[in-house]
Amino acid sequence: MPIYQRKMKSSIQKSPLNQVRSPQSMKSVADIMLEQLTLWGVKRIYGVVGDAIFGLLDAISKQSAIQFIQVQHESVAAMMASAEAKLTGGLGVCTAQMGPGIANLMNGLGDAYLDHSPVLAITGQAPLNKIGTDYKQYINQQQLVKEFTRSSTLLTHPDTVVDVLVNAMKLAQIEGTVTHLSVPKDLFTKMTSVQPYKRPVMVSNDRQMYSKESLKQVIQMMRSAKKPMIIAGIGAKSAGRTVEQLTGQWGAGLLTSLGAKGMVPDTSVRMLGGIGEGGNPYASNILKQADVVLMIGTTWWPEGYVPIHTRVIQIEKHAINIGKGPQVEMGVIGQPETIIPILLDELKDYTQNPDWVRQVQEAGQSWALQNQQEGNQVGSPIPPSRIIRALEKTVSPDSIITLDEGDVTLWFYRNFRAKQQQVLISGHWRTMGFGLPAALAAKLCRPDKQVVAITGDGGLNMVLGDLLTAIQHRLKITLVVFNNKTLQMEEDKMKRSGLNRLGVDLVNPDYVALAKACGWEAYRADSHIELEETLQKALTGSQPTLVDVNTASITHPDFRK
Repeated sequence: MPIYQRKMKSSIQKSPLNQVRSPQSMKSVADIMLEQLTLWGVKRIYGVVGDAIFGLLDAISKQSAIQFIQVQHESVAAMMASAEAKLTGGLGVCTAQMGPGIANLMNGLGDAYLDHSPVLAITGQAPLNKIGTDYKQYINQQQLVKEFTRSSTLLTHPDTVVDVLVNAMKLAQIEGTVTHLSVPKDLFTKMTSVQPYKRPVMVSNDRQMYSKESLKQVIQMMRSAKKPMIIAGIGAKSAGRTVEQLTGQWGAGLLTSLGAKGMVPDTSVRMLGGIGEGGNPYASNILKQADVVLMIGTTWWPEGYVPIHTRVIQIEKHAINIGKGPQVEMGVIGQPETIIPILLDELKDYTQNPDWVRQVQEAGQSWALQNQQEGNQVGSPIPPSRIIRALEKTVSPDSIITLDEGDVTLWFYRNFRAKQQQVLISGHWRTMGFGLPAALAAKLCRPDKQVVAITGDGGLNMVLGDLLTAIQHRLKITLVVFNNKTLQMEEDKMKRSGLNRLGVDLVNPDYVALAKACGWEAYRADSHIELEETLQKALTGSQPTLVDVNTASITHPDFRK
C-alpha cells in the first residue's frame, strides 16, 4: 500500500513560488490556492470569467506557474479538465462563476465523475454575509453538485484554505474522482498566513504486494482454461506490451474497450478488436464460448455480447470497480503492469488449446477481410467506413485522437485499425460535444503530438463557439466533421424501435466559411477521391484546420438488426 510522507523544511530551493514563509508573512487566499495547486503539479485552470471569481483571476494574472485557459462556455472548461486528467493521469482543474456558471460545469463534471478522472472544480460563491439569502445567483452549491462529485466543501475561513484544498486534491487523485470547492467571492482576497503543503512523497510497494503464492488461485484458474479470453480497458493501457505477451502465452483472444484502442496494435495475431455496439461482429460468438475471462482495467461487459456462464478474473487498480460488470470469481487489486509479469512467468509451461487458438485466429481473419472491404467503399456522399479508413491511413501512428459521442464513435470503433494512437472518449457519460474540447486540452498537454478530433455535426454544433478557443491559445489541431445533417444514431434507433422520426434533422452552417471566419484553415471533401489528399493537407498545416466531410447517411450495421 502507498506510504505517505510529509517533509517540512525551512526552505525549498527549487522555485521562489515554493518557498515557505514566516508566520508573519501574509498573502491572499487566492495566492495561497495557486501556490498549493502549483506544488501539486497543476499547470492550467480552465474557465469562464465571472465576478464571483475575480479575486482568483486577478491572482492568476500576477504569476506564471499556472495558466488560465479562457473558453467560451463552462461545460467546455469542465470537459477540458476531464480530458486533461484522462490523458495525463494528473489533476484537471476548472473554475466558474456562481449560479449559471457552476450549473454549466455539470455536463463536463459528469463526464469526469463517471469515467473516474481526477478533477477539481473551484467555483465562486456569494459573499460570506450573503450565504443563505436571496442574493443574486445564490444557490446551495453543495446540494447542486452532490450527484457529480465525491465531495463538495464551502470554504468559510481564510486560515482553512490549505487544509480544505489539499483534502480536495488528495481525494480526487487517490480515488480518481471529482471534488468541488466553493469560495465566497470576498474570501479570495482575504489575507492569511497559512503555508502551503509540499506534495507528499508516495512510495508504492506494489511490486511486493503480489507473488506466486498470493496469486495461486488466480494462476490455477487461468491454467484450467481451455477457451481463455482477455478484455482490456483504459486501466490497462500502460501495460499494453505485457497484455499482448500474455495473450500469446495463454492462447487467448484479446478484446479492447473503445478507450483502450491502440494499446495493442490491431495487427496483433490474436487481437479481435472491440466488443459490443461498434465492435467486431465476429467477436461475440467467440467470447460467449470462453470458459475463463480475464478482465484487465475495465468494467466493460456489454449485455447480449458476453457469455452467460463463465469464470471471470478481474484486475483493477481500484477495489470499487471489482464486479461492476459481470459476477467476478477472483478480483485482484493493483497495477496491471506489475501483476501481469507474474502471471506470464507462472504460465510459461501452460499448454494451449490448438482448436481454440484456431477459432480465435479465424474470427480475427474473417473480420480483417470484412473490415478491409468496408473501408474500400466509394461514393459521394462518402460512406462513414471510408472516412475512417482515410483517417487511418493519414494520421500519425502516435497521434492523439479525440472522439465525439454519436454515430461517428461506432464507426471509429468498428473500422479504425489502430497502431499506437491514444484515444480520448466520453466513456460512461457519453456527452455530445466532447471531441473538440478534448482535442484542445490534449494539445495544451502534449504540444508535440498530432491531435485529431473526430466529430459528428450534431456534436460540433453544441460547442461551435470554442473554435475561437483554438485560435486564442494557438492550438494546432485538426477537426474532422462527419456532416450528414442528421443525428444519425438517434434516427437509426427510432427506426429500429418502430417510432416516428422527429427531432433528428439538423440545419448546419457552412462549416468551412464559419471556421475561416474564426481564423481556422478549412477544407471540404465531397467524394472519396479527394478525401485522403484533403486530410493530409489538413494534418500537415500550421493552423487549426477543419475538414468538412460530406458524409453518407448510412444506418450503422449494429442497428440494422
